[in-house]
Amino acid sequence: MQKRTLGKTGPVVGALGLGAMGMTSGVYGVADRSESIATVHAALDAGLTLIDTGDHYGAGHNEMLLAEALRGRPRESYVLSVKFGVLLAPGGGFLGQDSRPEAVKNFLIHSMTRLGVDYVDILRPARLDPQVPIEDTVGAIKEMIEGGYVRHVGLSEVGAETIRRAYAVHPVADLQIEYSLISRGAEADVLPTLRELGVGMTAYGVLSRGLISGHWENTKARPGDNRGRMPRFSGDNLEHNLALVEALRRVAEAKGCTVAQLAIAWVAAQGDDIVPLVGARTRDRLNEALPAADLTLSADDLAEIENAVPTGAARGDRYPTAMMANLGAGN
Repeated sequence: MQKRTLGKTGPVVGALGLGAMGMTSGVYGVADRSESIATVHAALDAGLTLIDTGDHYGAGHNEMLLAEALRGRPRESYVLSVKFGVLLAPGGGFLGQDSRPEAVKNFLIHSMTRLGVDYVDILRPARLDPQVPIEDTVGAIKEMIEGGYVRHVGLSEVGAETIRRAYAVHPVADLQIEYSLISRGAEADVLPTLRELGVGMTAYGVLSRGLISGHWENTKARPGDNRGRMPRFSGDNLEHNLALVEALRRVAEAKGCTVAQLAIAWVAAQGDDIVPLVGARTRDRLNEALPAADLTLSADDLAEIENAVPTGAARGDRYPTAMMANLGAGN
């Protein structure tokens, strides 16, 4: 596995990262615990060293699952990216984001305990807290870095101005943001700002939650699968978006790869400062994704992909309307 560096100050990680959210049941349907753990082991063995989680994934279950999967592995052999601050209610309701300095420290100790580690590599607020200046939040993470509990500051789904304000307090390793062939809102202002400052990007949703994986069928999401609430997976939007996937499939077949491999490779090809997160829940999906790290796309390949899926071609927002207001970049 090739390596990439997250920004000027961040860690060196595998060219692909592992997003663990889907390993928690209730996000994309039922997840198999044993298979999830086996997938983490397979990812580490393949050279994927960056593992992304959040304290709200399964209300802490995701972190505990990772603790089991990582037990016995040398701490320096993996890089933990942890999001904090999302407030949950019994039954799964979202209550907002808490990024107060005292909350940063509280969330951190709970995450470290669940993960079974004495530090996390990258700590980031899951979303921008409109009630707390980002300077205060990053200042608290900086204190935790000075105390040896955190290695790097990260951000998630914030805009260019917030990135600048955060960076003025402490260098930022990376921004985590949705970025894929059909989610390119970061290209306008966010990505240029990252490159100006020397901040990396960890791109999640590179397969748009499976929509452009080549495996999604024009059927309703199963019970317990949150994708059923997302506009891109609904009604006529879904039919239109799957037509884009079929156009992409023709490019992939000519290239001798799968649709998923092509979509992941496209994200990786947008710059060495970008690390795509693969949200594989099974070893089969992981094994399909891995060859994307070595798939080279020529200028002609990129032009064909752009022709198949032009910028802005997808229909429907990437999140429900209420959630879109909390994002620093649009679709």
